[in-house]
Amino acid sequence: MGTSKAKQLLLKFLSLFSAVRGYNILVLIAAQYLVAIFVFSPTKSLTKILFDSHLLFVVLATVFVIAGGYIINNFYDVKVDKINRPLKSSIDNHIKQATKLRLYFLLNFIGFGFGVLISLRAALFFALYIFAIWFYSHKLKKHPFIGVLSATVLTVLPFFAVFVYFGNFHKIIFMYAGFLFLVIMVRQLIKDLQNIKGAIANNYSTFPVVYGEKKTKQLAIFLLGFTSILVVILFRYAAIGSMQYFFYFALVVLLIVGIYLWQSNTRNDYRILHNILKLLLLFGVVCLLFSDTSLLLDKVINRLN
Repeated sequence: MGTSKAKQLLLKFLSLFSAVRGYNILVLIAAQYLVAIFVFSPTKSLTKILFDSHLLFVVLATVFVIAGGYIINNFYDVKVDKINRPLKSSIDNHIKQATKLRLYFLLNFIGFGFGVLISLRAALFFALYIFAIWFYSHKLKKHPFIGVLSATVLTVLPFFAVFVYFGNFHKIIFMYAGFLFLVIMVRQLIKDLQNIKGAIANNYSTFPVVYGEKKTKQLAIFLLGFTSILVVILFRYAAIGSMQYFFYFALVVLLIVGIYLWQSNTRNDYRILHNILKLLLLFGVVCLLFSDTSLLLDKVINRLN
């Protein structure tokens, strides 16, 4: 009996971790702190950033709200996931729909609470963000271009929260945000190509369903080309430091993705491309550590002193 209960608890934990996409949440936390340290506040000491209670509240508010967003998205996509992601769907089913709904409200309430602790303006931002995620999951994702655009905006917005908190408006930050925005948008288009069967079966008017695979590929490749131009412009700024090597790598990856995408026609091909871009974004977050190694060293030395 004890072993059976332990197994059930483990399955429920894995189901919850899958529903809130725990891996993405962990990456988001790391990304927000790395961006805060190396991009938005390079002159502040490591101690001030890591022990900044308001920054902690921004990160926690974002984490809880996005976790809630993943749950409501999962709630509405039960039928679609059974077709597109049967394994994930079978794991997620260990938590009842009613429980997911209660968790959704609880997580958003906690996230909004942390927003209140920051300021009324932050509370309003997170309240609007909660509504936007729900509206996307319930309505917007079923429509062609607006679904892709809104998914991309909602993915980038957590970094905007940190951006506004530090008030750093350097041109390079806008350029880097543009790079992230375009890569995420291409990844979303490829994800829609990957999930086209589930979308058709459930009457979702996603971009590939409405305009076809060929036009979706053409749009994605056009965006990849525009992203490459943006990367070339970024090379003009010496302030990117060692991040230039990441952008050289990114150019190669974007070229490979573009060529492979045009030749792709199976769900497995699109899954591989989607994961490549996901890894590129993760690598971009990790590479923030090497954007300016002297900056990291100075922060650590200041902490020790």
